Amino acid sequence: MARQRVAILISGRGSDMMALVAAAADPAYPADIVLVLSNRPDAPGLDKAAATGVPVEVLDHRTFPGREAFDDALDARLHAVGADLVCLAGFMRVLTPSFVARWHGRLINIHPSLLPAFPGLDTHQRALAAGVKLHGATVHFVGPGLDDGPIIAQAAVPVTSADTAESLAARVLKAEHRLYPLALALVARGEAKLVEGKVVTQGIATSAGVLFWPPAPDI
Repeated sequence: MARQRVAILISGRGSDMMALVAAAADPAYPADIVLVLSNRPDAPGLDKAAATGVPVEVLDHRTFPGREAFDDALDARLHAVGADLVCLAGFMRVLTPSFVARWHGRLINIHPSLLPAFPGLDTHQRALAAGVKLHGATVHFVGPGLDDGPIIAQAAVPVTSADTAESLAARVLKAEHRLYPLALALVARGEAKLVEGKVVTQGIATSAGVLFWPPAPDI
């Protein structure tokens, strides 16, 4: 099976992007990163990606008259590089419904919470305020709403009484760096597919175990 051609969209430091680039450096990985594109010329992730040899581009959203014009130009660039899949990795733009529809089932995002809990910003502080004992990250196909769409994979981390938003964010970020390459591989290999609005996984080993936090004794 040919490797899927993947474009990654960023707006900042590109931490999750670099996790995908590192995974794709393995010839056995089912996806090849063909472009890293940012809507911000000063995004630190651009230099990081370029240093690995991945092609980078800037499409400054401030030079366009509106969201539709920007998204049309973005769509043209993605088609120009022959992208099969698009990964959002800290891309701080709300995409238009028409763009999302054009890339339905091929547009993936990572969000720092266990969706549908805590969509939007400040997820770690909100998780602490809510008193949850498990927090984490979600990779999902992009839907029309904010942090909306069928869930591909999730990773959970414990929340401790000593946590701050910063310490919790750092723990979640480590989980993101493992989760995103896994989720992209599932999609690229066709092992995670959209079926009637939900993600169905195939060929994935399952366990009858239950995660307890705090850890529970045998019962």
